[in-house]
Amino acid sequence: MSETTAASTAPPDPGPGFQRRVLTVLAAGQILGGLGTGATLALGALLVTEVSGSSAVSGMASTMNTLGAALVAIPLARLAQRRGRRISLTTGALVAIVGAAVIVAAATLHVFPVLLAGMGLLGAGTALNLQSRFAATDVAAPPTRARDLSLVVWSTTVGSVVGPNLFGPGEAIGRALGLPQFTGGFVIAICAQCVGAAVYFVGLRPDPLKVALARGGAVTGRPSPSGGLVLLRTVPAARRAVLVVALSHAVMVSVMSMTPVHLTTHGATLSVVGLTISLHVAGMYALSPVFGWLADSIGRAATVLLGQALLAAALVLTWWGSEHHPVVIAALILLGLGWSASTVAGSTMVTESVAAHERPGLQGTSDLVMNLCGAAGGALAGPVLAVVGFSGLGAVALLLLGAVVTTALRSR
Repeated sequence: MSETTAASTAPPDPGPGFQRRVLTVLAAGQILGGLGTGATLALGALLVTEVSGSSAVSGMASTMNTLGAALVAIPLARLAQRRGRRISLTTGALVAIVGAAVIVAAATLHVFPVLLAGMGLLGAGTALNLQSRFAATDVAAPPTRARDLSLVVWSTTVGSVVGPNLFGPGEAIGRALGLPQFTGGFVIAICAQCVGAAVYFVGLRPDPLKVALARGGAVTGRPSPSGGLVLLRTVPAARRAVLVVALSHAVMVSVMSMTPVHLTTHGATLSVVGLTISLHVAGMYALSPVFGWLADSIGRAATVLLGQALLAAALVLTWWGSEHHPVVIAALILLGLGWSASTVAGSTMVTESVAAHERPGLQGTSDLVMNLCGAAGGALAGPVLAVVGFSGLGAVALLLLGAVVTTALRSR
């Protein structure tokens, strides 16, 4: 029996007001996912160090999380294409729940390889958060598509800001349950993702992707497992859009990931490091609705160019004032703003580069490439920092911006 796409069980058109309800559900899910991610953001490295007995491998926590998000992106996109966003997002939350539970069990049993596997599964939470922004565009009107996407991105701010402050309560919960140190935050993540899964499963009725496919008259049939990769090869607009998102992400991750190392080696206190990263995260998410409005008003490519200008300003500051902490803080704020503008506008370009029934496959491939480029940027940033310093890292990252600017100009 052949499998069918989400269009095969097309619901009746829900009419006006449906998109507003979809955005509310997606925003609620993003907040809950952000709470879980924020509560475990710093704990992963600490837990890896605790279980492995070596701080040298502490970076494996974020590496496995990023790789997990990359590997899950395509399966979640294919699931969305076959069963709709509701099932795909719910499944992503359930996989993240399993990942957090495996982490707690591995820490209790002191089994390092299983701990890393749990970190990878937890990356599904990141993957579903990325897919949520695309779900916001399924039934969005073209004049407000970027704004709708940016509102879901913005809602991540709540969880990202509140989540890290749950470290203390998480440890109290862990002690009450008799769990090892640094695992309480993962219990909070399990609870948050459980509620998030329920929100997606109950709230996304009818399914926005099924409604979008029905409106577009999409044909049914078996989706190609390599559909997104084929689109990258055959559709220049899709290739350019994915390139914009992926390289902008690589620039941001490479500089951001090395900033704590640079600051601490130059005498900054942990409070200064924490403030710098907090302001950077605020730059990434807090003004995303502004960039969504700009993308709808002045165009996607023009907003990408604005984002690249902000990234370039950040890199110039890192090159010019790497020895001055206030300058580095300003650079990280600009880095977050540039990423936000480029990601909001670039993700909208990804959505609009192909027909409705092809979008889930391309969106999953875009998230895959984005995460892999981010992982590569973070991995290569360390050796570059060791050889040419923080200012040199900014100069090297400028080369990537040249490629993105060229791509954005061609998109215009």
